[in-house]
Amino acid sequence: MKKILNGKVFLFGNNIDTDQIYPGRFVEYTKIEDVAKYAMFGADENFTKNINNGDILVAGTNFGCGSSREHAAITLKAVGVSVIVAESFGRIFYRNAINLGLAVVICPNISKLVKDSENVQVDLEKGTVSKDNMQIAEVEPMSDYVLNILEHGGIKELVKKQLKANK
Repeated sequence: MKKILNGKVFLFGNNIDTDQIYPGRFVEYTKIEDVAKYAMFGADENFTKNINNGDILVAGTNFGCGSSREHAAITLKAVGVSVIVAESFGRIFYRNAINLGLAVVICPNISKLVKDSENVQVDLEKGTVSKDNMQIAEVEPMSDYVLNILEHGGIKELVKKQLKANK
């Protein structure tokens, strides 16, 4: 897993719920390539046409509030979002994202510090956000445990590795 992430910002506001991230009318899809087609469909129907692998989603407060459906984190990971930087997250979405291997970091006031389509860098180890080679913000640090989960691509892969090592 890369710990220094560079990408174009896709900026969203406050209270983006899981039904905006991945609308419930698409939950019948189970193949990852089908799920990926509808990332952020409830907030921006053109999101998947514009995002590139490694880009960065930035949001205001309470990103991922709403239902507990894992599809919301799965679809963002599937379209190549490298990290989500938000002022706060819905608790269940935050944990689902980590468990599925999608980096999420909390950064106060981030939605006021960046603009849509700007290029930024997020350093997960240092806990910084930079643009134009200058640090603009600090993110809440990730614990070694969370970084370990992310490095393994999610909690399932980490547990598989641990079980294999204990045989």
